Amino acid sequence: MLNNINEARLKAMNLKELLALSEELRENITQSVLKNGGHLSSNLGTVELTVALHYVFDLPKDKIIFDVGHQCYSHKLLSGRSLSALRQLGGVSGFPKREESFFDCYNTGHAGTSVSAALGMAKARDLSGDDYNVIAVIGDGSFNNGLVYEAFNSLRLLNTRVLVILNDNGMSIAPTVGSMHEYLEILSHDMAHDEKKERHAKIFERFGFGYDGVYDGNDLEKMITKLTEVKERLKTESVILHILTKKGKGYEFCEENPEETHGISASGIQKADFNSVAPVTEYSQMLGKKLCSLAEKNSKIVAVTAAMTSGLGLSEFFEVFPDRAVDVGICEEHATILCASMAAAGYKPYYAVYSTFLQRSFDEIIIDVCGMNLPVTLCVDRAGISGADGETHQGVFDLSYLSLIPNLTVAVPKDVREFEKMLEFSEHFNAPLAIRYPRESVKIFGETSEIVAGKWEYLVRGSGKYAVIACGERALGYALNAGEILRKNGVEITVINARFVKPLDSEMLLNLTEKYIVTVEDNMLIGGFGALVDAFYSESGKIIKNVAYADKFITHGSVKKLMNEYGVSEESIIGFVEKYENR
Repeated sequence: MLNNINEARLKAMNLKELLALSEELRENITQSVLKNGGHLSSNLGTVELTVALHYVFDLPKDKIIFDVGHQCYSHKLLSGRSLSALRQLGGVSGFPKREESFFDCYNTGHAGTSVSAALGMAKARDLSGDDYNVIAVIGDGSFNNGLVYEAFNSLRLLNTRVLVILNDNGMSIAPTVGSMHEYLEILSHDMAHDEKKERHAKIFERFGFGYDGVYDGNDLEKMITKLTEVKERLKTESVILHILTKKGKGYEFCEENPEETHGISASGIQKADFNSVAPVTEYSQMLGKKLCSLAEKNSKIVAVTAAMTSGLGLSEFFEVFPDRAVDVGICEEHATILCASMAAAGYKPYYAVYSTFLQRSFDEIIIDVCGMNLPVTLCVDRAGISGADGETHQGVFDLSYLSLIPNLTVAVPKDVREFEKMLEFSEHFNAPLAIRYPRESVKIFGETSEIVAGKWEYLVRGSGKYAVIACGERALGYALNAGEILRKNGVEITVINARFVKPLDSEMLLNLTEKYIVTVEDNMLIGGFGALVDAFYSESGKIIKNVAYADKFITHGSVKKLMNEYGVSEESIIGFVEKYENR
């Protein structure tokens, strides 16, 4: 059916055909994700809902905004797109993307944005005198995010009409936590609790929504009936439709393991090869192991995360030190202020967070953490290109925006062993500290010298003409590979591990005799590490090449292909050296 699907054919189907279509969607999604990687359990849980939305509403005239967006695979298939190259360079994105199709009206990828976006689109519709429906599909995990309530607060002010579908499956990536989750559980009880449900549902009426729930979101017939009713109500009011779905529906392993199958890697995905001599591991594993070790002896250490406990390696810490472990849900700004206030009260907080999500805390890092010069350690995971999740998840901005903040020290370990040493160093570092690292480690670069704030180390001493200054495992891997290739051609280069981006090692830079300098980083060019080195050497006469990402958003694909595509590679280093060597 999918090969010939369009909106007209879908609307002409009977229930039996729609159910068969739903199963075909599940099979296609499962096979595509197992091949390419992607978000599996969240997409399997929303198949019936998505089929019902396409059946009842008039797409793409009517607008659907998915929050976070990783549950949009059925929507993509029903709008004529193929998942055969899902999240691969040149294939479709794993998130809604306006550039792909008119069926995607708004790009998403971070939690909590859908209600605000839906209100804005509905207001624009009203101002233009148009006539279409706007639907936000949001999970209970995203429903914790404070931005949702900022949007709720403006509904009456905007005087518009939207449908918010609350897809309640008890999960974000990890199980949903917090008072709002407990509140939704009250609403989700069976019919014996109708009186209590009616009383509690009135909170949404205070904002200006009509509340309708709770319904089985995996019952296709029920969803079609209910959405048809709600579509009529949207002519006069905004509605919250509360549904329950089963994450991983139809795939037993996913149903039983929703957290492990939220996002999976493709079998056989190739990792970047930097002549690895050590087994592949993840930095998050070292974080969890080391924080547990430090916390055994230091009762002031606390760990904070925003709905990412297992993904950040903190599961063991949460089990062993439950009183000193906090998962605030998808509330990154709150997490940052929580850390600042605990530090102000004498504790040593470690905030573990993906680079892409830390962006949401920029103001709080400036004002609350660094403004008061508090000893909060930011453990910035998935830094640099993260790969297949695309533009909204690439961690390529953190060096640029963190390095401009006063009082903040920014560290970049060369490998997991140096990361362990940096965590030991951080315990007694009495100021704001950010340690940024990629997901995987593929190489150990030898012994790690003592960690001193702002001090670098030589990895290779060259002939005194060329120096490559690189920060982070990937950048150093390219630097050393380039150095080996050049050495075979008779050119010796110096390679320096710039393990602190801020402060720079000014003493080493002042004493560096090499005239030709290459900086390498897994970050944007503008405002990044290379820009700091350029500023330092602005009146020195040094000739400098910055190897970093150009001023573009980076699409989805494999890490190594994207790094090469966007300008960070061995060839970039070698080309600069050969340019001046051949003069």
